[in-house]
Amino acid sequence: MKTDKEIVGTLLGFDDFVNMVLEDVTEFEITPEGRRITKLDQILLNGNNITMLIPGGEGPEV
Repeated sequence: MKTDKEIVGTLLGFDDFVNMVLEDVTEFEITPEGRRITKLDQILLNGNNITMLIPGGEGPEV
């Protein structure tokens, strides 16, 4: 894995390459300084960066 990130959001659409558009996104990232949480309205996520999909997942415990 490139980084230790988990992204939670509402799936709006995807294509044959599993590129996804998500809205109401929360990004959880583990850094050497600790956990960082970023809120985003909408993102386009490249399918090459997706390792696992969990329908109904709520993200890590804060």
